Amino acid sequence: MGPVEAFLAGMRVTFGHFVRAFFGGKGEVTIRYPDEMRVKPQRFHGRHVLNRYPDGMEKCIGCELCAGACPAHCIYVRGKDNPADDPVSPGERYGFVYEINLLRCIFCALCVEACPTEAITMTQLFEMSTTNREDGIYTRTELLVNPDGTPNHMFTEDPYADLGELVKADGWMRAAAPGGRAAYEGETAWTPSAGIGARPPELGQSEPVVDEDGDD
Repeated sequence: MGPVEAFLAGMRVTFGHFVRAFFGGKGEVTIRYPDEMRVKPQRFHGRHVLNRYPDGMEKCIGCELCAGACPAHCIYVRGKDNPADDPVSPGERYGFVYEINLLRCIFCALCVEACPTEAITMTQLFEMSTTNREDGIYTRTELLVNPDGTPNHMFTEDPYADLGELVKADGWMRAAAPGGRAAYEGETAWTPSAGIGARPPELGQSEPVVDEDGDD
């Protein structure tokens, strides 16, 4: 294929999208970000949070499995024995030090899958632009939610960041079941969280029931 033919082939693709966009009833294919935000899927991988139980106890038990599972080596955790008179978590230990370097994070959610207590989950917030490297490292102070379940964020004055997306967490674990088995649709297999309780399960995993007439 010569240069002219290659150019015409490329323009054919461009012209085809132009025709479909303006004459096919689809309208514009882009959005005016950040003034217009696209609706994110329930299992969107955004900024992490550390959750609490409804009684205020921290879910993190300092086991460091999340750090071990991280392929980018961006999580640093150090556990500490719970005080006998005032335990922080239900386990023997709790996450005394917890840091995530979001400049290295690839948002794969393997840390979420590795956590045995559903302590670390991913929200739908991704607007986290920084002007220095230190602000890209989130510590326990920013990651851990308050006893009432409200999340923390270091950039509270960002006009474009919707901090309400920090409460849209643990979408991945609310699927019908591990592996998406429809037999477990609607079953609650996760623990409640402070300020929210037990989140509703994700629906739509099973196939629609079709009667003998072929109707849904």
